[in-house]
Amino acid sequence: MAYTKSDILKALEAIQATKGGTNLVEAGHVKNVQVFGDEVIIDVISESPALHVKKKLEVDILREVHEQVDKKLKITVNIEVPKAAEERANMIRGEALPGVKNIIAVASGKGGVGKSTVAANLAISLKQMGFSVGLVDADIYGPSMPTMFDVETARPGTINVNGKSMMDPVESYGVKLLSIGFFAKPDQAVVWRGPMASKALNQLLRDAHWGELDFMILDLPPGTGDIHLSTVQAVPITGAVIVSTPQNVALADARKGVAMFRVENINVPVLGLIENMAYFTPPELPDNKYYLFGENGVKSLANQLQIPFLGELPIVQSIREAGDVGRPAALQEGTIAQTAFEGIARRTVEELVKRNEELPPTEVTRITTMAGCSAVKD
Repeated sequence: MAYTKSDILKALEAIQATKGGTNLVEAGHVKNVQVFGDEVIIDVISESPALHVKKKLEVDILREVHEQVDKKLKITVNIEVPKAAEERANMIRGEALPGVKNIIAVASGKGGVGKSTVAANLAISLKQMGFSVGLVDADIYGPSMPTMFDVETARPGTINVNGKSMMDPVESYGVKLLSIGFFAKPDQAVVWRGPMASKALNQLLRDAHWGELDFMILDLPPGTGDIHLSTVQAVPITGAVIVSTPQNVALADARKGVAMFRVENINVPVLGLIENMAYFTPPELPDNKYYLFGENGVKSLANQLQIPFLGELPIVQSIREAGDVGRPAALQEGTIAQTAFEGIARRTVEELVKRNEELPPTEVTRITTMAGCSAVKD
């Protein structure tokens, strides 16, 4: 059966426009409809740049066209945001997040050192200490928090705040969570250029109703790249924590991670360094410690850079297993892992209190070009 543009437009009349009380067609938000046999391309306008609003619009379009026209149609939806709407959204970049007292960035110079595991368990430990905590999975290309918190199938809700539609973060173990992983299928790769990834991160931060938080933890991607610059431009970060393993190749990158936050235009206080995979103790030899990746490497680096050493985490099988099954190891009472993470959380809070007493609030980074930050030096 052949379908026409009119068939598609009729279905789109059932969808409310993203602004105003009318439908997509009456609002003039349908820019173009092309029908090629069983393939349909629909170009529409969203008056909001918010990720969740655009996703809902796409889902609504797919549902209505499939239900009213044909379930077998192959539909491509292209959503455009008017320049004026983008500019309005960008005006608030850099302001403090309402209700959020402290923002801690968890970073690493290289991948594979356990940064996300530390971020997840730091959030849990702070929650267990009685603080209100939120966590943003800012690792746009490799989001892992949905798995670590056992909420892979969850989706953020929508809440109306002062007449504005905002994302309602997913909550797990008392921690409020947002991740790009909630908006992508498990087998879907996020293949975005820097500006798109930065925009998505800003929406996770700005277009959500976080409520009152004592701490927001940002799990940054490894390295020193675009997302890091976008983050320090988007929100005033209270302090950063760097995670590394003790071998030299990881320490070299950790040093660059520290240097990035110390760049004059960024100037985010580094609260301390954490050593992960510090040593291994076999269950049958509880008094033995085997330093598989070197001994005290991160502690020595902390001394060299005159940065607090926040603690070490041993190689414990239960930490890996806990992350894989979605129940962070810091929840396991009476274990080595819980004790280690609790100690790191307490020292992190101590250093943050000192930072807030001794230093002025962090200002957002004002970077208009990459010229001043093209290379991070020690």
